[in-house]
Amino acid sequence: MKPNEFADRLNEVQDLMAKEKYKEALQILHDLKELDKTSDFDYNLTHKLYQLDSNTRSLYNQQIILKRINSINEDTKMISVAEFNERLKHEDKLSLEEPILRRELEILVLRGIISIEFKGNMLKL
Repeated sequence: MKPNEFADRLNEVQDLMAKEKYKEALQILHDLKELDKTSDFDYNLTHKLYQLDSNTRSLYNQQIILKRINSINEDTKMISVAEFNERLKHEDKLSLEEPILRRELEILVLRGIISIEFKGNMLKL
């Protein structure tokens, strides 16, 4: 693949991200990372590839986390981070280490998308 085609694919990923189609974007990124292993692209293209990969993964995680938080019964006021993580694993097939889950939750709070509080190892919903 030529560098300009690689750049076009990265732009396609950005378009998919803007449309919140993270799973599709991650598939393209996976393919591009495989191609990058056997090619010698310009540093800027490689840097953009891995930056987009990191951002897309985070946004994909947040999308799933938000869906799961919104599905929790309104009667539930508190849930442990560990229990929430187990729900993500079993119901959404999303396996995150607890520190990464906490970071993704914090980002959702900072973005003003959710309003939760951390109370030690518990989430106040």
